[in-house]
Amino acid sequence: MQYFSCFSPKGAILAAPNLDSDLGYPHIFGRRKKGSGLGDSFGNFHSARIQIQILKRGLVSNHFKLRYYGQKKNSFYSPSALSLALFHDPQGSENKNEDAEIDYIVDPPESKEENFQRNRVEFVEKERVDVRALAGRLCDVKTAVDVDEVLKDYKTLPLPVYSSIIRGFGLDKRVDPAFAVFEWLKMKGKDSGGIISPNLFIYNSLLGALKQVAQFEKIDEVMEEMKSQGIVPNIVTYNTLMSAYIDQGQPQKALDVLDEIERNGISPSPATYSSVLLICRKMDDAIGAIGYFVKFREDYEKSYMVKDPINDWKTEFTKLENFAIRICYLVMRQHLVNEENAATNVFKILSEMDKVRLRPGRVEYERLIWACTQERHYNVARELYQRIREMESEISLSVCNHVIWLMGKAKKWWAALEIYEDLLDKGPEPNNLSYELIMSHFNILLSAAKKKGIWRWGVRLINKMLDKGLRPGIKEWNAVLVACSKASETSAAVQIFRRMVEHGERPTVLSYGALLSAMEKAKLYDEALRVWEHMCKVGVKPNLHAYTILVSVYIGNGMPEMVDSVIKEMRLSKLEPSIITFNAIITGCARNRLSGAAFEWFHRMKVQNMKPNEITYEMLIEALSQDGKPRLAYEMYLRAINEGLHLSAKAYDAVLESSQAFGTNMDMNALGDRPQEKKRIVRFRRNLSELCDLEDLDRRNKPFDRTEICSSDIQER
Repeated sequence: MQYFSCFSPKGAILAAPNLDSDLGYPHIFGRRKKGSGLGDSFGNFHSARIQIQILKRGLVSNHFKLRYYGQKKNSFYSPSALSLALFHDPQGSENKNEDAEIDYIVDPPESKEENFQRNRVEFVEKERVDVRALAGRLCDVKTAVDVDEVLKDYKTLPLPVYSSIIRGFGLDKRVDPAFAVFEWLKMKGKDSGGIISPNLFIYNSLLGALKQVAQFEKIDEVMEEMKSQGIVPNIVTYNTLMSAYIDQGQPQKALDVLDEIERNGISPSPATYSSVLLICRKMDDAIGAIGYFVKFREDYEKSYMVKDPINDWKTEFTKLENFAIRICYLVMRQHLVNEENAATNVFKILSEMDKVRLRPGRVEYERLIWACTQERHYNVARELYQRIREMESEISLSVCNHVIWLMGKAKKWWAALEIYEDLLDKGPEPNNLSYELIMSHFNILLSAAKKKGIWRWGVRLINKMLDKGLRPGIKEWNAVLVACSKASETSAAVQIFRRMVEHGERPTVLSYGALLSAMEKAKLYDEALRVWEHMCKVGVKPNLHAYTILVSVYIGNGMPEMVDSVIKEMRLSKLEPSIITFNAIITGCARNRLSGAAFEWFHRMKVQNMKPNEITYEMLIEALSQDGKPRLAYEMYLRAINEGLHLSAKAYDAVLESSQAFGTNMDMNALGDRPQEKKRIVRFRRNLSELCDLEDLDRRNKPFDRTEICSSDIQER
């Protein structure tokens, strides 16, 4: 039997006189200690003895003393818990001093005659009862008759013995012997005229036993019997009912019990408030938990509980406050894990907590941040991060890294940068993961700037990285170079190239290619050829893209004869010209009015089994039209249509204008309808918003002027 088998070898001995049942139970005044309560088993005590001394004044005195004897400084010895087990104090309180002598006040009898009738039973002072042995003999009983057979050799015992035995059977999951002892007490009550019969505390013990074995259907029967016997429930009774309803998953009925407590004018105990908060947790009602806590705090602040000698309400208040915070944390975490619209619910709970001055600690905030894993959680994570910073307490570096990662996932890169700046300014010191995360965010921004050709943003990002102690790699420098090249910002590209070299980065073929492209677009052909020579001199091997730019440079510089040598050099390097290479050659010829050379390279494409695309035909038609060859341009247009290509309206207009200018009669109907103009939608503002959260940027202390060039040493050409 688990509950009773935990006794020490010496057993637990109860030395007590036979008390009349009508005297009831004393209320124990004191403070509850950690680890003690109504559910403590007898195994928590070593060689503990209780001695009840009756000081008779007349027949029966209305005053008696209880002394505890035990071993001091023993973590397993708890006299208050033992007294609770024997007397079943409804509040679960305990004495502050383990060896203190405590006085208990018991209501006197109504009259001497009644006193005489109630105390016909002989009191035996200092009679010792081995409760462990007695419980062991009763553990297999089934009926009241069986109990009577076991107890026939015992004199009348005090009711606390039966109360503790019933409660012990409940904790040991033995409800049958508990009911048998209860029925025996009822039988004895009839035989003795009510001298020994179940009282409130016996009923409470039985209710607790039924709750322990989850026989909830019998709890209502016991409650009805209590009412029929005229026994008024106390706070322990109601707390047990609330706990039973919670275990059954009926939180609303548990709240109805709370309403009944208030109607009956009974003062709730700490267990009552804890049960109410637990109900809110079961219902995932954080707002309700906050409301009940506020109500409790109002009563506490009005000093309604100060005069209560049973409970240490200052300690209980702290426990309940922590419990309410815990409930709010669990509900918010559940929202973040399971719901789509979690941010709204979380912010609502945080707002309500702020209103009532219920502030979670750093640990709760950090755990909630860890629960933020989706893009839509970024605003929650940022708010929680700011709250931790405002507390002026330490913050975990791993949490900061998680927020940086989440901001990047939600494309809030500037917000991630702010967090990294906090690490540099306020701590903790960033580690390699912090560096890699922020560098990855910069790479995303630079890649977007590179793709969109927004060179100003690229320059700003490079400057920002250098300001924050981040060393841009060759990948970052090249991204800015390509952005400058796409924007035809040659001077900016040259400056970035020089800064890259000054910061110890060795240019790659991509670096040289971007610089060559910027110079070719600016028609700086001689400078481009010098860059090419320098690239070859330092041992950088050209790729296909670099060779393609080189042929455009030669054609633009009036040296189309050098194109053949470039093609031969490409093949020696095991690089075959692509469609892009041929298009660059034809485009260069078209821009320099070399229609014959363009047409020749067109045929060389066909010889090499390279299929022309729309760009090839459009640039060739443009070159032929400008060179006074409208019929050949017309034929090329029809050929492109027959090959299933869709040329632009510009090519159609070039054929039409050339035929009219040179007076050539051609069937324009054969060309079909004029193609629709390709609308070019400029989305500069949208592109900027993709690169940076404009709302975040506007909230920064130093707003950024989107039109400025961030590097003063870069002069626009």
